[in-house]
Amino acid sequence: MNDKLKLETILMHLAEEREAYKGAVVPPIFQNSLFTFKDWQSIDEAFEDRINQFIYSRGKNPTVKMVEEKIAHMAGGERAQLFPSGMAAITASCLHFLEPHDHVIAVKNLYGPANNLLKNYLVKKMNIEITFVSGENIQDFENAIQENTKLIYLESPSTAVFTLQDIQAVAELAKQRNIKTMIDNTWATPIFQKPLAMGIDLEVHSCSKYLGGHSDLVGGVVIGRQEDIDDIFHHEYELLGAKTAPMEAWLLMRSLRTLPMRMEKHQSNALAVAQFLESHPKIEVVHYPGLPDFPQYTLGQKQMSGYTGLMAFKLKTNMLEKIKAFVNSLKIFQVGVSWGGHESLVYAPAISYLKELDEEQFKGLGISLGDIRISVGLEHKDDLINDLRNALETSFEL
Repeated sequence: MNDKLKLETILMHLAEEREAYKGAVVPPIFQNSLFTFKDWQSIDEAFEDRINQFIYSRGKNPTVKMVEEKIAHMAGGERAQLFPSGMAAITASCLHFLEPHDHVIAVKNLYGPANNLLKNYLVKKMNIEITFVSGENIQDFENAIQENTKLIYLESPSTAVFTLQDIQAVAELAKQRNIKTMIDNTWATPIFQKPLAMGIDLEVHSCSKYLGGHSDLVGGVVIGRQEDIDDIFHHEYELLGAKTAPMEAWLLMRSLRTLPMRMEKHQSNALAVAQFLESHPKIEVVHYPGLPDFPQYTLGQKQMSGYTGLMAFKLKTNMLEKIKAFVNSLKIFQVGVSWGGHESLVYAPAISYLKELDEEQFKGLGISLGDIRISVGLEHKDDLINDLRNALETSFEL
């Protein structure tokens, strides 16, 4: 396909062979477990190129492959590999780069399950060493490097407080020290941030969030160089059986067609909501990289081309009953753990973090009971603002 075409057009048409599907404007779902061959020689030749040939759907599947090509192009990677969840993609990427007794540097405000994978599972199973850093300064990473450091794990913006890392600076430092890098780019999406172009080795996403966008699928993807993704396919993907089902891939393909337009709407809604919250007397602080008052706003402008719908803010109270009253007073914002779908959601990080972390770790993340996370959806911004205003006015007094 012509590379001069705009992204919206490419996501509509790339990798779709409509003549082969009898002109169907929507490709069929290849809901089959295996593919047959006309003779011995044909299947024998297919086994010589399992990455590109359709033999068994635990390996390659046409529906899945179409989506992988679209995502790889969008992110600027040579190849993409879909997984059945974001955590499957994250785990495969870590295992690809790590061997027993290696050292990992990671930002401390990681997605909770990714934090547990590194800090608990890999430390116990592979004797991995892990150093968590703030990541707001390049010196944080440089000071943490050891002789056995093999991987730097980024998440920018990070979970809960949305701090940024200087992606290009970290990538350059890592290459100087022969250290691999990976980043969770789920928040920004490839629409608004291109880590691979900044030198990062692997980019991972939870497709359940903005890439899927409709809260009706769970999936993950890892994007990078051909060599890395081919190796992940042969080992972490095929051997661990972490296949993506054709139906989920087909739903994801549907979602990619509207991704650029959806992200613009998420951004415009979120900016309006963030500005409202920033001005409200019952809000202590708003954590949203798109606000000019955000401490790392200049860095965000440098490495992101836009902002999405996930943010956090701190209520001017730490009284649990008042915090619960605020959440329960919301009518349009639904209470839920995920984000990135068409609907607006509210969640208090304390609900899960207090179950997963001790008090010291909880404070170390820089969050408190009064911190609230919202995912701003595609409803009208005025309705969302009014919902927040009403909940703030009726739930507690200062």
